[in-house]
Amino acid sequence: MMFKWLKRYVPRGLYSRAALILILPVVTLQLVVTVVFIQRHFSGVTTQMTETTAREIQLLVNLPLAERAPLAEALQIAVLDVPVAEVPEKHQRRWYDLTGLVVIDRLENKLPGVMAIDLPDDHNVRLFLRDSGNITALHFDRQRVSATNAHQLFVNMVFFGGLMTLIAYIYLRNQLRPITRLAQAAEAFGKGRSIAYRPAGALEVRAAGHAFVDMRSRIERHIQQRTLMLSGVSHDLRTPLTRLKLGLAFIDSEERAAMEQDVDDMQKMLDGFLSFSQGASDGDPEPVAVLPMVEKIVADMKRAEVLVSLGEIEGDPSVQVPLRPMAIQRAITNLIENGTRYGTHVRVSARLSDRSLRIRIEDDGPGIPPEQRQDALKPFTRLDAARNQNKATGVGLGLAIANDTARAHGGVLRLAQSADMGGLQVDLVIGL
Repeated sequence: MMFKWLKRYVPRGLYSRAALILILPVVTLQLVVTVVFIQRHFSGVTTQMTETTAREIQLLVNLPLAERAPLAEALQIAVLDVPVAEVPEKHQRRWYDLTGLVVIDRLENKLPGVMAIDLPDDHNVRLFLRDSGNITALHFDRQRVSATNAHQLFVNMVFFGGLMTLIAYIYLRNQLRPITRLAQAAEAFGKGRSIAYRPAGALEVRAAGHAFVDMRSRIERHIQQRTLMLSGVSHDLRTPLTRLKLGLAFIDSEERAAMEQDVDDMQKMLDGFLSFSQGASDGDPEPVAVLPMVEKIVADMKRAEVLVSLGEIEGDPSVQVPLRPMAIQRAITNLIENGTRYGTHVRVSARLSDRSLRIRIEDDGPGIPPEQRQDALKPFTRLDAARNQNKATGVGLGLAIANDTARAHGGVLRLAQSADMGGLQVDLVIGL
């Protein structure tokens, strides 16, 4: 919880996080080595060299003026008398000259009478001393007090650090590639598509890959068995239902209408079983102009004398979305029939954006209480307290079929209360 604020600055992608894990220690190590080197090597070496030069200058200054020239020439130090006007007001150095701080500090502490020290570049040092009332300027090479080619360490560190980071990233990318393939296969299977996948990579990644393949096989077998069972039951019961209809046609009784209604109800139940068994397995997704499709579904339902109206349609009608059109059409049709079964009027609207597709079906029925909405998405669930069972003839599969269709497309089915119609509001949301 202490570092919760840090999450917003951490990359979310696997490759980005791997790169951060790889680069951050290298950069940190380089910074630590740089600081230690500057403190231990630059500072120590510069201090020793500056103190040695200070002793030589002190020896030179202590000599009489007549004897200074031979020693100054031997030490390669130029000694000049300068007027006060040429003396800088304060010590001068470039802002990035770190060793210059040590040079100025050591010369000032070791030499009495220092007025100013000027470090204009990497090659010259100008030292101004007050000597017996006179002002003496001493010029000597910067290499006498500072280590040469100090930048080579930084260049080598940056070059080899970048080279090692690149090599490690190439190796790490090969290790991460099987994980991304596993994620892609799992995401595709979650959207109802099965893509070729072969476990590869490290032992742990292979184990996860084999577990995913086994799980996918079990789920596919389960779906196939469910589909075959419900399809077989629905198909086998159609023949006796047809015989019942024919038999009822020859009966002249007051109970004939009620019996025919029961047969029709059984036929609708079988159709519901068959739709549920088919689920969203109507082939692979294909590009579909979804907004015109929604308008066509509503128009077809109106021609069938269903009390449904078309609400607001938002988005570009020419945009195509990869969908299973038969599964989406079946889901919308079931939701509309559910709304007309429990209410008197249904309204369908749709919104298509760059990130999602939302198809909304609203009715003016009694709705579903919030605490029962999760149960309403389960197959074969009948909510007696929420819906009018005297008017219902289904088996509780309408919302389950729509929910399976939404999940097969990587989306979700949301239940709420309609703001203006007062009944149930169902949103079929699919991410793009």
